[in-house]
Amino acid sequence: MERTMKTKSLAVLTALILASHSSAQEFKADVPENVLTPDKVETQTLGDLEFFDGMPSPETVEKVFDNLDLIRATTAFLDGMKIASLRAMFQGYEDLGVNPNDVVIAEDLLDARSIWLTPNTTTIYIGSNVDISDGPMVIEVPAGLLGLLDDAAFDYVTDIGALGADKGEGGKYLLLHNDDETPVPEGYFELRTKTYEHWLLLRRSPDADGDTAGPVAEIKAGLNIYPLSEADNPPAEIFLNISGVQHNTVHANNEDFFEEIHVALENNPIGAFSPEIVGTFASIGIRKGEPFEPDARMQAIFKEAAAIANATARAITYASRDPGVFFYEDRQWNSPFQRQSYLFLEDGARILDDRSYFFYMATGITPAMTSPPVGTGSVYAMTARDSNGQYLDGSKTYKVTLPAPVPAKNFASFMLYSGQTRSILETDQQSGGIDSNRPGIKPNEDGSTSIYFGPEAPEGWENNWAQTMPGQSFNVMMRLYGPLEPWFDKTWRPGDLELVE
Repeated sequence: MERTMKTKSLAVLTALILASHSSAQEFKADVPENVLTPDKVETQTLGDLEFFDGMPSPETVEKVFDNLDLIRATTAFLDGMKIASLRAMFQGYEDLGVNPNDVVIAEDLLDARSIWLTPNTTTIYIGSNVDISDGPMVIEVPAGLLGLLDDAAFDYVTDIGALGADKGEGGKYLLLHNDDETPVPEGYFELRTKTYEHWLLLRRSPDADGDTAGPVAEIKAGLNIYPLSEADNPPAEIFLNISGVQHNTVHANNEDFFEEIHVALENNPIGAFSPEIVGTFASIGIRKGEPFEPDARMQAIFKEAAAIANATARAITYASRDPGVFFYEDRQWNSPFQRQSYLFLEDGARILDDRSYFFYMATGITPAMTSPPVGTGSVYAMTARDSNGQYLDGSKTYKVTLPAPVPAKNFASFMLYSGQTRSILETDQQSGGIDSNRPGIKPNEDGSTSIYFGPEAPEGWENNWAQTMPGQSFNVMMRLYGPLEPWFDKTWRPGDLELVE
């Protein structure tokens, strides 16, 4: 009994000593309240989170890791969209049986059968996936082209043609990986890159009478992509005419997006993409050299993330909350290049929404797209809304008026794009829009020009009309080819799209 009493007394004494130490430690800190984590934290997103003196409970751990995976998968979509977009372009080529270094060409121009992000129907497009995984590749171009080369991260490498090193006279470009030690022979424009896959995009205008046969023949006679090792006896180039051919080059907007990212990682070397985005991919199980096999939990998260990110990209593109993307305070015309940076930078900060807007809506990146020299290149302005701020509806008729003179050295163009695919709007008109070269366009009495968009042409304005489709949304892109000073200083302003009926 006495032994038991002593044991109890010792236990009580020990508890008192421990309590004394816990309440008045010799090295006690003055801990601010905002540093501590309560045992129960209420959140709107995850509900109640529970802790034991800061240690998360098993239920809380499960909640926060699911949420972290959802955040990172959503980020992977928004920040990785540029990578998936170019991979989708290459996949579109491959689905047509086109191999890397083969060339696709729109010999008879593009139309709505081709799902491409914001092309026009007035230009002969030429494209190729230039792959240097087996060594340096020569890109031999003829005179008279305008184009660019972007790498697999959709980062700018160089301009080719009129704005490139060949100055539009044609020449030979040699594309090598940064780590390639192959000696560069004389007579080449040397290009160094961090990826294996690259998008070569070239354009050429038809002849003045609209004929494409002559320019296409010159392109085919002078364009060739081949290994440097075969430069002494280059193989003939392989061309595929994609005019009128149904094919898709747009990335997925559901969970298939993440598989596209995995393919891009597999097809390119370590170092091709920024460590931050590769780290985001790795954190959700997308890694180079490893199979992409998400379990049921991650499949559900990928599905949710794609839905959220796609909605976010659409809101950024069609319902921007940023006044900085608009050309004018009182009009709907806008662009992700309003800050005049193809890198989407302002004051040292990456404007993430500008980048998401561009790569969700468009394709092909070059400094020339932001602010070309006066009288050269082209500029772009987009709207998905009428003058009242309402989305454009294909069942209604709209009018846009351009004051005279239009500041375009060459011509002005309006293209209509599907709100779904961001590609040429599917109608009964091959052109998918209208440009100032169309025969029969008539001006207004004051010299301005009004263009109509609707399901049927207004009587007497048939030549000033582009067709829309009832039940379908659309957006309008205005291009000025050879823009002049009044565009840049904003002394010339296009009207908004006004609802006619």
